Amino acid sequence: MSLPPDYAERVYAGVLGKIIGVYLGRPFEGWTYDRIMAGLGEINYYVHDRLNVPLIVTDDDISGTFTFLRALPDYGNRRDLTPAQIGQTWLNYIIEKRTILWWGGLGNSTEHTAYLRLKHGIPAPRSGSIELNGRIVAEQIGAQIFIDGWGMVAPGDPELAAEFARKAGSVSHDGEAVFGAQALAAMEAQAFVESDRDRLLDTGVSVIPKESIIYRLIADLRDWHVSLPDWRQAREKVAQKYGYDTYIGNCHMVPNHALIILGFLYGDDDFQKSLMIVNTCGWDTDCNSGNLGCLMGIKNGLAGIDAGPDWRAPVADRMYVAAADGGRVVTDAVIEAGHIINIGRALAGEAPFAPKEGMRFHFEFPGSVQGFQADGGKVENVAGHSRKGTRSLKLTADGQARFSTATFLLADGLNMPHYGLMASPTLYPGQELRLALSSDQPARGRLFIKYYNENDETAQIPGPPFDLKAGDYQEIGWQIPDTHGGPIAQVGIETEGAAELYLDYLGWRGEPSVVFTRPANSRLPWPGPMLWRRAWVDGMETWEHRWREPFRLVQNEGRGLIMQGTREWRDYQAVTRVKPTLLTAGGLGVRVQGMRRFYALLLCAGGKVRLIKALDGDHVLAEAPFAWESWKAYELRLQAVGNRLTAWVDGQRLFDVQDDDAPLEGGAVALICEEGHLMADEVAVRHAEL
Repeated sequence: MSLPPDYAERVYAGVLGKIIGVYLGRPFEGWTYDRIMAGLGEINYYVHDRLNVPLIVTDDDISGTFTFLRALPDYGNRRDLTPAQIGQTWLNYIIEKRTILWWGGLGNSTEHTAYLRLKHGIPAPRSGSIELNGRIVAEQIGAQIFIDGWGMVAPGDPELAAEFARKAGSVSHDGEAVFGAQALAAMEAQAFVESDRDRLLDTGVSVIPKESIIYRLIADLRDWHVSLPDWRQAREKVAQKYGYDTYIGNCHMVPNHALIILGFLYGDDDFQKSLMIVNTCGWDTDCNSGNLGCLMGIKNGLAGIDAGPDWRAPVADRMYVAAADGGRVVTDAVIEAGHIINIGRALAGEAPFAPKEGMRFHFEFPGSVQGFQADGGKVENVAGHSRKGTRSLKLTADGQARFSTATFLLADGLNMPHYGLMASPTLYPGQELRLALSSDQPARGRLFIKYYNENDETAQIPGPPFDLKAGDYQEIGWQIPDTHGGPIAQVGIETEGAAELYLDYLGWRGEPSVVFTRPANSRLPWPGPMLWRRAWVDGMETWEHRWREPFRLVQNEGRGLIMQGTREWRDYQAVTRVKPTLLTAGGLGVRVQGMRRFYALLLCAGGKVRLIKALDGDHVLAEAPFAWESWKAYELRLQAVGNRLTAWVDGQRLFDVQDDDAPLEGGAVALICEEGHLMADEVAVRHAEL
């Protein structure tokens, strides 16, 4: 499989199309056509303000799409990826009743039903089968709403995209739901190399059975498109033949797939008109609009998105991917496109995509701003003014101004209407920040970070100053200072007066040096927002924090974790002091990549201490007798350097092992509790001892 020359930019356009479509349709999800026309009119604008809801939201369409695709890199980017492995990916990244899915219960929510099957040991594809769950449950829409990434990693290879879609869809769905997902994924893959709508539809139906309802539905819509000039007439035909009265359940695949095809056919090859039609038609608007937006983004590129209303500026690339990997929750369209691009490149046998030496903020896609916003100025993506690439972010200050981007939850992310959003910061004390600035005229200012202090107020820490002369290009480094446990919310640049600056890149590297605990001297009454606590992704049944110990973890059944950090943390040491009580197992995790992928040093029932690797089950790397007692404190220290893991209990080195079998290369820190009660005062992360 050879990649198209514009593959990277078209993936970015597909990701943008997806999130724009979701944000456009989310506020009136489930509305009928008649209600939309009466209350909102044709949907050719963002309606969130009229309905008093936020624009940038957590949404299952976005979170599932960009989470479940991680099965590919997690299992080596292999074409022979199995449904069972994708099912394991669900179990790793989903936190039950808290992330990604609609938690409607067994037999009501298709995805919740499948999750329960997986949780109780029924592997995919049986977890989503008609045989087990019944046809109505198995044929709802979810197989399609999560499918776009599988098309984008297989440009020009619709058969591979359809095969990935079949495997991914079968985790939770079956029958027509999977056929619809396959058809759409194949069209998206082919849209990288084919622009003709009819040929794309031919591609879609070529990968599904001719006797399927989806196949017949697409044929009917193509016929109606010829005979009925107005999309409204075709919508009426869809409602009559393929509507919710015929295909029952909460949100059936067939009616909604019909609206995607209708918008695609009647949209006159125009991004704006296509999304207007599919949203105005109603039903599952965010899902349908997100899928069609992705397809049209791939097909027509950034120029197609930019040809109509300004969809991009209000979004500013921002998105949340609500999953157990907390360091990727606060993200943006460029970062997520980069992950998809690198999967596609790996499948094609090509080197990774890493603009400007892999910097997090590189601005190499036209129009990308990666969440940067201005207070007292303007941000704009422009060509040139880069020594490491081709584009930069222009920062225009009218006077003193601040330009910043989020590294953690800001005010508009603290109270999401759909999920109680959990996230970890992406930037930490002890890491080395790097950026490059230039200017055509003199400019002065400094870097800064903002963090949440002990009272959940934002406090600013000034960073290194810059003093640019006309024509200067300056690279600046900054070791992020201690924030006393407060999560870092923003990073940015502050100017002293009017200026025009060009930000070439910004990023950070290295491991943190930080102590996580409840801040001292907090004046907040319990239960306040406690943003120090919100920085932990909570996969625990109960986390009590009102007692003396900030961490009182209780898990009545199974295993729970609280996690903080990012996948970029690699070689580091974690230290904590725990008190176990009535515990099956509990302790300290490093390189944590979700609920079921980590290394851990655990005190275990029966008077043992174990070093384990959790990866498709637990693998004991080392074990020793250790007669621990309830309510007694023990210092646990676990270090990972390369493939070497070293563990200490109360200062005594117990284990020093090498993991050469699919080692976990990086991840967060965690406290882990299995069927019992575990207490701790703090968790320290520091540079490894070499």
